[in-house]
Amino acid sequence: MADRPQRLVIAITGATGAVYGVRLLQHLRNIEGVETHLVISDAAVLTLHQETGLQRKEVEALAHVVHKQNNIGASIASGSFQADGMVIAPCSMKTLASVAHGLSDNLIARAADVMLKERRRLILMVRETPFNLAHLRNMTAVTEMGGIIFPPLPSFYHQPQSIDDMVDHTVARVIDLFGLCHNLAPRWNGMNP
Repeated sequence: MADRPQRLVIAITGATGAVYGVRLLQHLRNIEGVETHLVISDAAVLTLHQETGLQRKEVEALAHVVHKQNNIGASIASGSFQADGMVIAPCSMKTLASVAHGLSDNLIARAADVMLKERRRLILMVRETPFNLAHLRNMTAVTEMGGIIFPPLPSFYHQPQSIDDMVDHTVARVIDLFGLCHNLAPRWNGMNP
């Protein structure tokens, strides 16, 4: 495994917060030894354009490998493909439900199912508020299966000056979960006296 890059699957769904997936891809592109595999849902194409002004091809250009949402035969649909983890950024409640119930009805849900069955890191940046009971139960189910629920909630202790600062701080925390080195955001060093 040392002879290959660290492979991360990135999925972008139609939930608001498309910028998280884009910034994650941009930052991972700058980390040596990381190979990204991208899946964009059809709904995400609309959200990406609405929220960022980006077209599908511009976002796909940020990834090393691109897979189509309906290609269940893609490499990332098999546990024998050596991927190290997956981030769904953002994760819609529909995708959360598909993962929680093992539906594998598209490549995003199937790749997530592979991560869970192979005991690999799966991070869902769920986007919806307020949560209803179905959302909470689905998050609990994914957590019990070994997934990590990571709502993209901003922090303020680093005194962000822009939305980019807030997004990058959250993305940095996600990247931390894969043990990758970066200098994207300040780290907590304790309270100033």
